[in-house]
Formats: sequence, C-alpha cells, structure tokens
Amino acid sequence: MASGRAGLTAGLHLRQEQKAQPRLYQAMDLLHMPLLDLQSHLREALVDNPFLDLVEPGDEPDDPADDPPGSLADDAGDDPGEEAEEVDWEDLLLDDFDAGGRREEYGDREYYAPTAVAAQTLWDHLHEQLNLLRLGERQLRIGEEIIGNVDRDGFLSCPLDRIVEALDRVSRAEVEEMLARIQSFEPSGVAARDVRETLLLQLRDRGREESLAHRIVEGHFDDLAHRRWPELAEAYGIEPREVQAAADEIAKLDPKPGLRYADASESYVIPDLSVERVEGRYRVSHADTSLPRLKLSTVYQDVAADRGRFEGESRAFISERLNSARWLIQAIEQRRQTMLKVMDFIVERQHDFFEKGVEHLRPLTLRDVARHIEMHESTVSRVTNGKYVQTPRGLYPLKFFFSGGYSMRGREDLSSEGVRARIRKLVAEEDPTAPLSDHEITARLQDAGVRIARRTVAKYRDRMGILSARLRRRV
Repeated sequence: MASGRAGLTAGLHLRQEQKAQPRLYQAMDLLHMPLLDLQSHLREALVDNPFLDLVEPGDEPDDPADDPPGSLADDAGDDPGEEAEEVDWEDLLLDDFDAGGRREEYGDREYYAPTAVAAQTLWDHLHEQLNLLRLGERQLRIGEEIIGNVDRDGFLSCPLDRIVEALDRVSRAEVEEMLARIQSFEPSGVAARDVRETLLLQLRDRGREESLAHRIVEGHFDDLAHRRWPELAEAYGIEPREVQAAADEIAKLDPKPGLRYADASESYVIPDLSVERVEGRYRVSHADTSLPRLKLSTVYQDVAADRGRFEGESRAFISERLNSARWLIQAIEQRRQTMLKVMDFIVERQHDFFEKGVEHLRPLTLRDVARHIEMHESTVSRVTNGKYVQTPRGLYPLKFFFSGGYSMRGREDLSSEGVRARIRKLVAEEDPTAPLSDHEITARLQDAGVRIARRTVAKYRDRMGILSARLRRRV
C-alpha cells in the first residue's frame, strides 16, 4: 500500500516583475487629483517638507539647475536607490504596468478635499417644528418615532401599525393624530405614505381642496399617471383642455418634498482650465489661480551652501526631503503642461462645438488624443478624469468632449452627444398636439444625414427622460 510523506522543499525560480516606485504612485495620484484635492495635497506638502515654500507675487519658482556646486542636491544622485527614482516618471507612469507589491507598503498618502458645513437635514427641520409644539412627553415620543421613520424623500417608510408596536401602550388613534400634525409641517407634503397622499397634502396646504386637480388626484390617480385625458374629461363631464390645465397645476407640485433638505455635501466645481475667444481664436489657459505655487525654500540654499555641517542620517534625511521637494515642483509643472496639451487638442478637434454648439460635437476618443500628444491613453484618462473647463459656452467636465459617433453623409461624423442634442431640439420644437414619434424623429435625423436606427433614438430619448409621443401629447 502506497503512503505519502509531507515535507518541505526549497528551490530557486527566476521571474521578471515590474515593481512600481513610490514616486510613480504619487505621480499617478497627482495626475488624477481634481483641483480641490490637489490644493489640499500641496498644503500638506508645504507643512511636511521644510524645503518647499510658496511663490510670492512677483517671484518665479527656483530653477533646480541653479543649485550651488557641491550642494546636497548634487550628492543626492550618488546613491543607486536615489538614481532609480530619477527615472522619467512620465514614460513609466503612463503605461498601465502591473505594480509589484502592495500599494500600502509605500505609506499613507491619502488626501482630502475640503468639505462644506452640512446644511440642516430634513429630520433636524422636522424635530425643530415638533419641539415648537406644546406637547406632553407621550406625544413627543410618538412624534419622534414618526419622524424617525420618514425617509430622505419625505415619505413615511413604515406602516402605522409598526409604529404602534414599537411604542409601549400607545393607541393607533394617537399615532394617527400625531401623524396628521406632522403632515402639516414644512416642507408641504411631508410624512405622506405615497405620492398620491403627498400631492393631496400639498393641494390642501394651498387651499385647493375643492379644485378639479384635487378631485383628479383623489379619485382618478391612475388615469392621471397615464395621462388619459379623454377618459378623465368624460368622467367629469368637462373638456379635455380643462383636464390638461388641472394636470399642469399638479405637475407644479413636488413629488418628493424631502429632497430639498437632503443631507448631501455641497459639490464645489472649480475649473482647472479656461478657454477664451481672443481675436477670433480660442486660447487655452490654466484656471488654477487658487492653487498654491511652489518653489524651493531659501532654507534650502543655506543648507546646500554648507554641506559640511551634516553627516550620516541627517545628510540622508535632508537629501531625501530636498529631492522630494524638487520632484514635486517638477511633477506639478508636468501635470499642468500635459493638461494644456490635452485641452489644446480638444479645442482644435471640437472647434465647431465652440462656434455652433452641442449639436456639432464631433466623436473623440482617448486614443485620438493620446496619439496626437504622444502619450499613453491611461495618461489622458487620468488627466481628464474629474477635471473641468470653463468655456464661452459654459462649464464642462473634460469627459464631456469624449464620445463615440455616427457617420454623416458627405460630412464629418457627429458625436453621440451631438445626436442627443438634435433629438432634444426636435422634441422642443414639435407641435405639442401632434408630438413626433420615434420613427418620425429617426426619419428627420436621417434626412439631415445622420445614420441612426429607431431603437437607438428610443434608447437616447429614455435616457434623457423624454416621454414617449403618446405621453407628450397635449390637447
């Protein structure tokens, strides 16, 4: 009978592994950071590295080539490890290499964007109003339980019976009475159990309880949701135009009243780039005036001039910090120049957009830009991700200018966004009593030279939130 024996064996194996250096990860982070994140990162660098200083108005950043002879900067390249870090980070970084090792081993380099002070939440607002009422402890407890079950849209998210069960020795009548009081709070329509009830509450608060709009919501909500104007007109013995007018009144109400108090952090968008029309031409420039501009500190010059004062670990520490400062200044400048190259090509390629609008946006891919500026696609992706540009036509994310497209007969191709813009325009200009069907929109686009299928038009229309022709029809 054969038996197996467990044991340990040792062997030698050769394999190639490309391992990323810490500074390459830092460079990737710098390319990817939006402006607010970069501001925070540079402020942290200023605190952490004494060899970095702010450029004052009228100053120019120090040129690292001006280092005094025999300075610590000269010695920094003597060590083979340091020399490895002086590799052209652009060439390596812009390849999608597989980084050997774990990113965590290079230390914590998190950066945080400044956050705005949170606005008052829906629940804070409701509790404030509850505390203004003269309530006993029992009623206050019921009110707090109800408010605690209101979701971010402003609806009561659980049945009343569950609230009764959660409270000790409380009757359903008491819960219903307190719910009615909370439903009188601001925002109008809050604590409703469904959309129909929130619309009825809002109409009540406006003194429209006897109106046609109130009767339609109360008695024929399903017909209203499906825009069955003739059926509603017949049910109430009135003209379809009167039903349409009541539906227009209902459409002005808020189906999710709690969202106006949604506890979402305010998103501040600061453009990284600016495009201006100057003497008939479009000029690209940086819009990062709020970004700290860095230079080598004067402390560095004093230290570099007296190299004999430092030895051993002190000398190595100073060399590392000095190298880090010089590298960061160079990396930020490289980031700026790369962004300018990318945006210059976008402006050149999308000239018709800047002249005529979204309908003339051309197809553009990351590969097109990468090939033109002679960089890797991953570089272009990092440079454009989360970045914004201020243009004469408004503020746009750089990713807006990238999309696939459709061929045009006898003309340059049209981007997907350009096609969507043309669909929006056709719908905006249609006769509301005879709205265009998807087939008719497709035919008009094809007449204009856009080769597109009807199902694609329907898909774009749905994604843009445009209703079908039947639901857009007005009487």
